[in-house]
Amino acid sequence: MEFKSDIMDSDALKRCLIRMSHQILERNGGSENLCLMGIKTRGVPLAEIIRENILAIEGKDVPVGTIDISFYRDDIEPVSYSPNIAGADIPFDITGKTIVLVDDVIHTGRTTRAAIDCLLKKGRPAYIQLAAVIDRGHRELPIRPDFVGKNIPTSREELISVRVPPVDGEFGVKLFAK
Repeated sequence: MEFKSDIMDSDALKRCLIRMSHQILERNGGSENLCLMGIKTRGVPLAEIIRENILAIEGKDVPVGTIDISFYRDDIEPVSYSPNIAGADIPFDITGKTIVLVDDVIHTGRTTRAAIDCLLKKGRPAYIQLAAVIDRGHRELPIRPDFVGKNIPTSREELISVRVPPVDGEFGVKLFAK
């Protein structure tokens, strides 16, 4: 991969996540019945940051779970029409809750669909919403995020990487050419 440009530096990404946190609270009328679900890998630390933001804004903590669809990668090759879902770490009941799936980049929509399938095996939420830091387009399924940090139209030969310290050692968003 060849580095092309920085999309967001650390400060811009932090502001973006604060704005998204406010939007989540506004759309849902606060944090009552709200749960965050990070899609591994980078969605998990992003969900934790949104949780911290909500705590700072509302003074209330919201539960965070994890969805792992590690055997499914739609950006490399189509593995199958039914992705192999590894599992989830959801230490709370999701039935009747508003679940906000958190991911770094939405591209084709297949990862989101797999995450929703996994969620529905764990319970029946009242609502499922999607928060993505970057929407790069090229959807293959009729899925769109409810909360978007930034829309970045890309070619299929480009890749966007949201960088978070626990995974990448840095904080920001970068654009690469394949």
